[in-house]
Amino acid sequence: MELLKQRIMQDGIAMGDSVLKVDSFLNHQIDVALFNEMGKEFKRRFADANITKILTVEASGIAVACIAAQYFGNVPVVFAKKQEASNLSADVYASNVFSFTKNRNYTVRVDKKYLSATDRVLIIDDFLANGNAALGLIDLVQQSGGTVTGIGIVIEKGFQTGRKLLEEKGYRVESLAIVQEIHDGTVILAD
Repeated sequence: MELLKQRIMQDGIAMGDSVLKVDSFLNHQIDVALFNEMGKEFKRRFADANITKILTVEASGIAVACIAAQYFGNVPVVFAKKQEASNLSADVYASNVFSFTKNRNYTVRVDKKYLSATDRVLIIDDFLANGNAALGLIDLVQQSGGTVTGIGIVIEKGFQTGRKLLEEKGYRVESLAIVQEIHDGTVILAD
């Protein structure tokens, strides 16, 4: 997606050789016009998947999932919570996830009433690195008996193992932009 690639090159900041900071438009401050275009692109790429729900993880995936949902006929967006809360039912699907960005494990949870065996779920997230968040979300859908129809990623770190791992497990992965390499402060995108 050229618009996203341009924005990464214009405003993305390479930190070391593995972190791309895009908080000025993706996961701290949100460029709604860009998100609308990303939502349209996810719909174009997954138009044949008969989506009934979009699943993401809090917090960075929520905005893009919500905007994308309107292009899928306003399907519900479910987000896996990272923190236990007094208002979260005890009857949940839960999965353990290792966060590459935060370098720690956490448990994601979804109330069982929001995922079911009849759901056809599109997973959407802001980044794909090693695939841990996606695997955790897949696990939640599998616990419900639902079907994962695809995984939509805003920015994939192509130099990490996430895509390979997910595709080897039979999942369709569509990334709007792929970072091929980060080296000496320079971001190199795949064509």
